[in-house]
Amino acid sequence: MKITYIGHAAFYLEGEAKVLIDPFIKDNPLATVKPADLHPDLILVSHGHGDHLGDAVEIARNTGATIVSVFELASYCSRQGANTHAMHIGGSRQFGPVKVKLTPAWHGSGLVTGGPAEYLGTPCGFLISMEGKNIYHAGDTGLLGDMALIGQLHSLDLALLPIGDNFTMGPEDALEAVKLLKPAAVIPMHYNTWPLIAQDPQEFKRKVEAQTTARVIILAPGESYEL
Repeated sequence: MKITYIGHAAFYLEGEAKVLIDPFIKDNPLATVKPADLHPDLILVSHGHGDHLGDAVEIARNTGATIVSVFELASYCSRQGANTHAMHIGGSRQFGPVKVKLTPAWHGSGLVTGGPAEYLGTPCGFLISMEGKNIYHAGDTGLLGDMALIGQLHSLDLALLPIGDNFTMGPEDALEAVKLLKPAAVIPMHYNTWPLIAQDPQEFKRKVEAQTTARVIILAPGESYEL
């Protein structure tokens, strides 16, 4: 399975199916691809903030991909003309060769487009199972004790964890998340997009690999990892 880091919290998984996560592309200053370059089967959106919902609706309308998210956000995307499948936290669903389970995330979820924010449901993370591998995308979240249950119930081959601080976990809490989740490997995300969330991923890597058995893979936007 090929995992490409688009930047911020956006990833593109290519295997038996193509899964796009949180496709913030056009307005992402670090993205090296365009929405038209991507042809996913599924688009997973963790919450309604613009830097995660991003270009999901446009890509779904252009490709016929199905947006998977919590009920309120899926309903919003459906009203914009996208194919959607609504779920909620704790629920799982098989989409062909891909199984998706929604996990808790501590964050907000409202879309601001010039007026009052539109509430788009509870934010979430995703547990994605494909080709015998389990990948956990935490979404935007602070550290939460439920990560221990996720690690206990699922053998994680890869965890995609925010480290940017301010809006999400910072590096110190992300290190504690690794200890709870016990993944084989970690890719940090949601950092260095803007100065407000600037972090040193190499320092995060040193601490994680010194204190846990997980391997940290640092990807620049546009780079890929073979799982």
